[in-house]
Amino acid sequence: MTTDLGPFAPTRHWMRAHPLATDAVLALGALVSMVVGSFADPHGAHGPTFGTRTPEPFSLLLMVLGAAALVFRRRRTRTVLAVTIGLCLLELTTGEPRAPVAMSTVIALYTLASRTDRPTTWRIAVLTMAGLTGVAMLAGPLPWYAQENIGIFAWTGMAAAAGDAVRSRRAFVDAIRERAERAERTREEEARRRVAEERLRIARDLHDVVAHHIALVNVQAGVAAHVMDKRPDQAKEALAHVRDASRSALNELRATVGLLRQSGDPEAPTEPAPGLAVLDELVDTFRHAGLPVKVMVELGRERDPLPAAVDLAAYRVIQEALTNVRKHAGPEVRTEVSVVRVGTSVEVTVLDDGGTAEVAEDDGAGGGHGLLGMRERATALGGSCFTGPRFGGGYRVHAVLPVT
Repeated sequence: MTTDLGPFAPTRHWMRAHPLATDAVLALGALVSMVVGSFADPHGAHGPTFGTRTPEPFSLLLMVLGAAALVFRRRRTRTVLAVTIGLCLLELTTGEPRAPVAMSTVIALYTLASRTDRPTTWRIAVLTMAGLTGVAMLAGPLPWYAQENIGIFAWTGMAAAAGDAVRSRRAFVDAIRERAERAERTREEEARRRVAEERLRIARDLHDVVAHHIALVNVQAGVAAHVMDKRPDQAKEALAHVRDASRSALNELRATVGLLRQSGDPEAPTEPAPGLAVLDELVDTFRHAGLPVKVMVELGRERDPLPAAVDLAAYRVIQEALTNVRKHAGPEVRTEVSVVRVGTSVEVTVLDDGGTAEVAEDDGAGGGHGLLGMRERATALGGSCFTGPRFGGGYRVHAVLPVT
C-alpha cells in the first residue's frame, strides 16, 4: 500500500531515514516559537500585543532545556515527557511574566499518545492536564481563573487527543496493508495449489495413457513374435493392433502435453476427452489382446448425460483396472465391467476371477501409481474408490462417482 505525496515525497523519505535530525529541527522550531511567544502580551488594551514584555533569563533557560529534551522525544518518550512537565511546573510557579514553556510538554504528550495504547495515553494525559492546571491555578502568580490556566488544560487535552487519533489512523493503515499482503499471499498459495493439482491430474492422465497402450503393445508384440513363422496372418493382425495402439497413445499424449503449452506456442491438435461413449472401443483393444471382457452399462435413457469430469473419471478407472488385469492376471482370466447409475452417483465395478494378487504389491511396496491414481480421481470428484482381492481369488475395483 503506497501513498502519493507528490513533491513532498523526498522530504518524507528523508525524515523517515533521519529521525534524530528531524526531531532536532522540530525542537529548534519549538524553541523559536516559545521565545517569540514569550515577547507577546495577551492582556493588551486592544488584544494581544507583541514586544510589550520581555521574558526573564530563567524562563529563557527553561525554554532552551525543554526544546533540547524534545530532540530525544522518540527515543525516551516518557523521560522527555517527565522532564518537560518538571520544567513547565517551574515556569508556572516562578515565571512572571509567564513564558510558554508548556509548549514542550504539549509536544512530548502528543508524541507519547501517538506511540502507546489508548488506556495508557489517557491515564497519563489526565494526570498531566490535572496536575499542570491545578498547579497553575493554585500556586502560580496569576488568578486561578486566568485564561492562561484554562489554556494549559485545553492545549494538553488537544495534544493527547491528536496523538491518539494519529495512532489510530496508523493502526488502521497498517491493518489495511497487512490484509492486502495476506490476500496477496493467499492468492499466490491458491495459484500454487491449483498448479500442483493440474500437474497431478496431467500426471494421472499420462500414466493411464502410457500404461494402457504400452501394455497392449507389449502383449500384441509378444503374440506376433510367437506366431510369426507358423501363422503369419495372425502375426500381421497382431502388428496391426500394435500400430493402432501406438497411434492412439501418441494422439492422447499429444493432447495431454498440449495442455502444458504456453500462449503463443504452435497449436497442437487435440481430441475430445475420452468417456463412456467410446468404452466399446477401449474394451475391444483388450479383447484383441486376448482378455475376455463382459460389459454391462446401465445409465438410464431418461437421465441427463454425465458431467464431463465424471465421464472421464469412469473411463480412466475402467482403463486402469483392465490394464492391471492384463498385466497381472493369469492366462484364463475372465473379467466383468459394470457401470450403473444409482441415485445421484455412478458406480463403476471391474471384477476378475484369478491371479491378480500382484496388483496389491504393485500399489504398495512395488511403487506403482495405478491404484493410487484411481483413488485420487474419485476423491477429486467427492467420491471413493475401493480396491482389493476377492474372496476365492481375483481382484475387485469399485468406484463411486457423484454426479451432482
